[in-house]
This record gives sequence, C-alpha cells and structure tokens, in this order.
Amino acid sequence: MREEWEKRLSHIRIRKEDMNKLVMNFLVTEGYAEAVAKFQMETGTEPDMDVAMIMDRMAVKKAVQCGNVEDAIEKVNDLNPEILDTNPELFFHLQQQRLIELIRNEKIEEALEFAQEELAPRGEENQSFLEELERTVSLLVFKDVSNCPLRELLDISQRLKTANEVNAAILTSQSHEKGLNTINNFRSLSLEIVRKLVYLLALAQNIILASYLFNK
Repeated sequence: MREEWEKRLSHIRIRKEDMNKLVMNFLVTEGYAEAVAKFQMETGTEPDMDVAMIMDRMAVKKAVQCGNVEDAIEKVNDLNPEILDTNPELFFHLQQQRLIELIRNEKIEEALEFAQEELAPRGEENQSFLEELERTVSLLVFKDVSNCPLRELLDISQRLKTANEVNAAILTSQSHEKGLNTINNFRSLSLEIVRKLVYLLALAQNIILASYLFNK
C-alpha cells in the first residue's frame, strides 16, 4: 500500500513557481507589505501591486482594528471616494462600527445622536440595515454589556470582521485601477493546488485506514 501511495505521489507535481505565486498572492491579499518585499527579493516573484498600495490599504485596516473608524473612513476616501459611494453596505458597517466604538467608550448621548442622524435614515431604506441598527442600539439597554446577549458586537472579532470587509473592498478597487484580478487569480490558483493537496490527503488517509485494519 505504501509503495502504491508513493508511486501515485510521484506523479503529482506542484510547480515551485505556482507555490511562490500562491504565497505572494496571499501576502498581498492579507497586506503583509514587508513580507511581500522580502519574498520578492528571495524568490524573484513579482507582486501584482506596489508595496506602497499595500501599505495604504493596511493603514485603513489597522485604523479599524484599533477602533479609529472615522480616521479609517477618511483614509478610504483619500484613496478612492468611489469605494464607499458604490458600496452602501460597507459604508453602513463602518458607521455601525463607529457607533459601537462610541458605546464602548460610554459616550451615550453622542452614540444616540449619531445613530439617529447617520444610521437611522439608512435603516429606513434598508430593512437589513434597520435590524442591525436596532441590534446595536440595544447595547445601550444593558448596564453591564459584558454579560449581555449582544456582547459579541463589542468583541475584537467584530472589529476584525469590519476591517476585513474594508480590506477586501480596497483590494478590489486597487486591482481594478491596475487592471489586475488579484482576488480571482488567488482563488483559481489556490483551487488548483488545494485539489492536489486534498488528493494527497485522501491517499494518506486510505493508507492509515488500511494499516489500521490490517494490524487490528
């Protein structure tokens, strides 16, 4: 059985060039600018976009992760105002995160005013937005939000979720500006390699199972 597996394994080839492209696309997508520059120097693999563009995108992502949503919105508009103009869901989620940060910092009056002036009008136009707004405002009902049913909104994972959403939107915008298709390239290349890896994993599992049954 082992010999058969090794024989099949020998027929599967994942080119180093493909693996390098996969790694580079991952680094670009996730925004590891320093790693991109170092990986390019070591392997000669060219990234799909300039390191400066990656750093601009990461500055926005970091701002959201740190709770500085207003600063993040300004940075996005500096990069490309159309990103938020053409993506109402993303803009709402950024504004929702801004509301969450006000509640986190116990700025109750400011939070209520912000919700009423900035988010309520959008909720009137979109039922999904309204439900999310009502859910967020409900945090104000609880004196101890650490034990309320909606405490996940105040968790760091909520910031990361919003940060990843804006990161993806900026990446898409930057890719279009450069005439690239970074995300689709990453997905198609990943799928091809993942299929091969899954096949290898299945073979390995079969060997383990056969060995177990044989020795049982």
